[in-house]
Amino acid sequence: MNAPHAPKVAGIDATVPTPAHTAAPAAAAPDATRAPGVSGGTDAAGTPAGTPAHTADDGVPAVPAPGTLLQDRLAGWVSDLTTLHELTERMSRTDALEPALRELLRAGSALAGAGRGLVVLDPADGDGPRTTVALGLGRADLGHIETLPPGDSPYGPLLDTGADAEAVHADLLAEEGLDPRHREVAARLGYAASYATALDTGSAGRLGGAVWLYDEPAEPDRHRRHLIGLYVRHAAEHLARLVEVERTRAGLAAMTEDLLPSRLPRVPGVRLAARHRTGPRGGGDWYDALPLPDAALGLSVGSVAGSGPGAVAAMGRMRASLRAYAVMEGEDPVAVLSDLELLLRLTEPACSATALFAYCEPALRRIALAGAGHSPPLIVGDRRTEFAETSVSAPLNMLACWEAPSTEFQMEPGETLVLYTDGLLRRTGDPTDRAFARLHAAAAGVPRAHRHDPGAVADHILRTVLPDGADTAGSDEDVVILAARFE
Repeated sequence: MNAPHAPKVAGIDATVPTPAHTAAPAAAAPDATRAPGVSGGTDAAGTPAGTPAHTADDGVPAVPAPGTLLQDRLAGWVSDLTTLHELTERMSRTDALEPALRELLRAGSALAGAGRGLVVLDPADGDGPRTTVALGLGRADLGHIETLPPGDSPYGPLLDTGADAEAVHADLLAEEGLDPRHREVAARLGYAASYATALDTGSAGRLGGAVWLYDEPAEPDRHRRHLIGLYVRHAAEHLARLVEVERTRAGLAAMTEDLLPSRLPRVPGVRLAARHRTGPRGGGDWYDALPLPDAALGLSVGSVAGSGPGAVAAMGRMRASLRAYAVMEGEDPVAVLSDLELLLRLTEPACSATALFAYCEPALRRIALAGAGHSPPLIVGDRRTEFAETSVSAPLNMLACWEAPSTEFQMEPGETLVLYTDGLLRRTGDPTDRAFARLHAAAAGVPRAHRHDPGAVADHILRTVLPDGADTAGSDEDVVILAARFE
């Protein structure tokens, strides 16, 4: 890389295998110059590449058999179309942005014959999401590239609407007018050429740009660029749909967070912490902590059946109604849930939900609670870890009239009451009994040094029950944990 080199033409990378059902290419002469995977073309003498150079006895080159050139071209077209079909099929099967961007890089790398690359997603409308995904580049490498001025980076000019759809640097060391900083970064990262293309769509405009890096001076020829363009246009339209899905999910998550408490109240004698993770389609799980008269505290968790905007809106209405009933008659948890069930039956007959409401007296560490089809809370302390006893009852709005007795119990100093929604159990993928056993084991395993902090207790349970992470587990369920530590 210390001296300029003549650019060489890049072809389809051998990592994309030739389909078994395509015609085999004609045997090449020993001096044939056809690149692997590149169809058609001629040699320097004008003879079709890949066609045997037959000669007569007198030394005069023989005329190719009729149809040989056409068959060779047809075989090349079939091979190209089959390759594009396979690559676009793989792209169409992706259902999230990051896997789609990685598939774009992998397929583009094979088409362009480059080993490394990166794609920058930065929609022109400014609504996001914005992200960068790399192939064969580490975070430090991306950091070096991001230090380049936008107009001098391999992809920077492509992010502006109206700019050229592609950018080629066939030999960075020999190119005149190149920013010295770009040449310095290229030498540091070990690439000598780059080919970049914009991610353009007909409806969403420009979404960003993708660039592939070559270790030696090179560039894709006209035929390769045409194939890359066909693939990238399909990929950009698919990415545009995923961008809309991602924006919808982000909007639902933001709406859900706005409907839940922005902060938990400060009540003498008790410390509170909450953890909430919204499912990809938006769910109806909620939590609440409400100061009540006589220095009491109301705690509630619940889940509306279903997902999507309808479930999120119903959750907001139920939480607001429950708060009103708690203020009026919170010392009687059964009355609070009975009123909520009556409201649902009259105003939202198609809606069902589970709920749990606890009336707490922090000064006495006494709790009265009632549940409607909801899982029992956990009591976590130094001397015991157990599920609180609750009455078995149906969810709200499932029977003609909901009714269940409340239960009362006493908390010991330093113990934490953990309320949660069923999404925590369902995301494990285990049967119900095993999921409860996993939750109990996670609560019992909270380190003693962390038991004084309800946030640390909730985090430990979340990490232990869902070791792959609440955001990556294969489930659409919301997850809610509300922890209250009594002094």
